[in-house]
Amino acid sequence: MNAKLVLPIALIALVVSTSSFAGPGHHFCKTHPRRAEVNHRLANQNRRIDKEVKEGEITKAQAHSLHKEDHQIRQEERDMASQDNGHITKQEQKTLNQQENQVSKQIGH
Repeated sequence: MNAKLVLPIALIALVVSTSSFAGPGHHFCKTHPRRAEVNHRLANQNRRIDKEVKEGEITKAQAHSLHKEDHQIRQEERDMASQDNGHITKQEQKTLNQQENQVSKQIGH
């Protein structure tokens, strides 16, 4: 076989084998530790918002606004993960946590 063809063919085989190994839907690996932490916080905040409404601490309109902010954070997390094989970087996690902290302060204690 021509030596000039061996390397390109080997590279193509490597790309094909690793991309098929990842499988369909691989980019939504929700169990990645940084994603799990961010999403756990969002779920906890969701419960806190609902509890505050139930206890009369915030209005339904305030709750709707807070849920909307959390939804935007969750969508941003998904978008970030879709660009990095289902993972988010430490910096992305830090950014999302800062956004969650802002919502958390609005919920109360």
